[in-house]
Amino acid sequence: MNKDELRKYIREQKRHFTQLQLGEMSFSIMSSILTHPRVREADTILMYHSLPDEVNTHSTLDQLLAMGKKVLLPKVISDTEMTIHEYTGADSLQPSEPYGILEPTTPELSIINCLLSIAIVPGMAFDKQGHRLGRGKGYYDRFLSRIPNIYKIGVCFPFQLVDSVLSEKTDILMDEVIAGV
Repeated sequence: MNKDELRKYIREQKRHFTQLQLGEMSFSIMSSILTHPRVREADTILMYHSLPDEVNTHSTLDQLLAMGKKVLLPKVISDTEMTIHEYTGADSLQPSEPYGILEPTTPELSIINCLLSIAIVPGMAFDKQGHRLGRGKGYYDRFLSRIPNIYKIGVCFPFQLVDSVLSEKTDILMDEVIAGV
């Protein structure tokens, strides 16, 4: 399957599940994240504030804060670039234009000064070799290429873990993929 066909296939698969079922799967996946040794050891974690069709991270963000972690979230600032910002709670988010996606309002941080050791990364699909299929704009690939030593954990629903994801030279491999059960 090419990338566009795989994205379409995954979107079709998501329609077979209710929000409750996706929520239950998200809980299982995020429980694995919260107990992961690398997450427990990390001081600063790059996460994402989930969209409705992604593994839900909303309560996990606050749980990480309660564990004393510094949580960073990406913010899309152009067609090719995203920046990182500290998450300090739900009140540090506001809807962006034009799609209403909740994004951080805190000041941009320099990745050089953040001492990032781990990133939790969403995707449309992953394979067991760590290849990731995103939404097609390359934001994470460009961003993660700037911090090559960060440990990258891809998170997805079980049906998003496929046999093979076509990859290109610019695609960044995940070190691990957690897909729940």
